[in-house]
Amino acid sequence: MGEPSREEYKIQSFDAETQQLLKTALKDPGAVDLEKVANVIVDHSLQDCVFSKEAGRMCYAIIQAESKQAGQSVFRRGLLNRLQQEYQAREQLRARSLQGWVCYVTFICNIFDYLRVNNMPMMALVNPVYDCLFRLAQPDSLSKEEEVGGPSPGTSTEGCRMDSPAQLCVSPLLTEVDCLVLQLHRVGEQLEKMNGQRMDELFVLIRDGFLLPTGLSSLAQLLLLEIIEFRAAGWKTTPAAHKYYYSEVSD
Repeated sequence: MGEPSREEYKIQSFDAETQQLLKTALKDPGAVDLEKVANVIVDHSLQDCVFSKEAGRMCYAIIQAESKQAGQSVFRRGLLNRLQQEYQAREQLRARSLQGWVCYVTFICNIFDYLRVNNMPMMALVNPVYDCLFRLAQPDSLSKEEEVGGPSPGTSTEGCRMDSPAQLCVSPLLTEVDCLVLQLHRVGEQLEKMNGQRMDELFVLIRDGFLLPTGLSSLAQLLLLEIIEFRAAGWKTTPAAHKYYYSEVSD
């Protein structure tokens, strides 16, 4: 068990009134406005990359609680509608706030990872997630050195792929390259099973990005090379690769 305590921990950054709203949504979803809850979670996810990385578990818990209590999906519908709105305005979001954009990609990948229909990932999210990752793999994103707020030192690493050198749970900063590699470690295998052709196309972009003549940092090149090899090895990290990439990043 232990799930409630972890959910409790994640909402400490909210004000007291919002904390109570979320606690009620988790325990008695019929007693609150679930569309409002969905908007609160999305709004906070766009501002806080730590929360956006873990919010999927909270959303999954609310969806399960609502389904069990009333057999309805008001929260899920509100959540997906809001995700779609942000998806349609993703270029404007990226131009307005790189942090908001990176948080959004992290959040939608997290939702894709957690939400299931008949024990399968939601098909409705496959192409939007791919589109976000394709945007992160464009040359202007790969070469962008601007960093945005990420997890702070000492932050819980739950939900993170610790076999990735891009696992920056120990770093307070993220770039778009970091985000791309982290999300591929998290949901790449699932995405490929849902649409292998688009994954092939994405990795053509990533390989082209790795070969960019200028503008790509040595760390970004290392991260791209690692994710290329990670996929080639069946979405697994070999012991030799783990040792090599971790030593390179730590150096």
